[in-house]
Amino acid sequence: MGSSYNSETTADALVHDLAAAIKGTSILTTGVSRGGLGAAFVESIAAAQPRLLILAGRTLGKLQETADTIKAKHSGVEVRLLELDLSSFAAVRKAADTVLGWDDVPRIDVLVNNAGVMGIDWARSVDGFEMTFVVNHLGHFLFTNLIMSKILASEAPRVVNVSSEGHRFNPIRWGDYNFHDGDTYNKWQAYGQAKTANMLMALSLAKKLGKTHGLLAFSLHPGFVFTHLSDHMNWWEEQSAIQAVDVALGNVEDQVEFMSAQHGAATHIFASFAPGLEGMAQRIPKHNNKPSSNIRSSANNGAYLTGCHVADPFTETVKPWGTSVVEAERLWQLSEQLVGQTFTY
Repeated sequence: MGSSYNSETTADALVHDLAAAIKGTSILTTGVSRGGLGAAFVESIAAAQPRLLILAGRTLGKLQETADTIKAKHSGVEVRLLELDLSSFAAVRKAADTVLGWDDVPRIDVLVNNAGVMGIDWARSVDGFEMTFVVNHLGHFLFTNLIMSKILASEAPRVVNVSSEGHRFNPIRWGDYNFHDGDTYNKWQAYGQAKTANMLMALSLAKKLGKTHGLLAFSLHPGFVFTHLSDHMNWWEEQSAIQAVDVALGNVEDQVEFMSAQHGAATHIFASFAPGLEGMAQRIPKHNNKPSSNIRSSANNGAYLTGCHVADPFTETVKPWGTSVVEAERLWQLSEQLVGQTFTY
């Protein structure tokens, strides 16, 4: 499955091939404003008749624009909006309570943590933490764990974290994750730390819930796509700052080649529905409401994907700090400390 897929594969082509896997599923996606990869993802998979598309984001008006686009083409697909401000733990908890209160939505088959910020100036969240880390990681960490009961109610649960090749810019800054309240802030190191966190969170979820509940979790690099994520900056002027971070870390990177949103969202779809990946952690039916321990799992559960395949650390940009189970567990414990809640599985 998927041997012919690569960075040239489009989202619509994958939807055509994976329509049977998508049909009838309930998918919750964060960050789905028009013109972004999240919107390209949900608009493409709508053609395969999922049961429910939950669109989550901070601004209901922007969510409605994407919902209207979907309904205009696929009127039979149910679309539901969820107000979710990832920058506030209180707001995240409110959104999670809303999802848990939807009795007519018994399960979420796929959660795609797509929302994020990139290259922003120093800012502190309402809870006191560096904003890039909060929006890209801590908010998603809290939200995912709070709604985990509905995810695990699926017969084939998946969580997909949208990371980036930009994880190469920095590992987790264990002694200074908050950049000394801005004094040591570098926007690209902050982005690297957050994208590394996306990878490590997927690895932790796979390790903690793959064998016991059949959960598949992946992180991914979608490719380089011009979206509203970079509207606030001049991408070309940022190249010298990015190069400086790469030089400091000894990174040698190829020329960036930008692609369309259709190509960028393809790996979202591959990570969310490809049956070849599903076979890596086979779920055994529950007995007496208890998950069976007889579940085969693969080392590829928790993997980092790019170009519709599992990334190769020897030929592609996959930093070891994003694939370490030790770093993953350390981040899990730090994240629990920062959000003020423990999640034991």
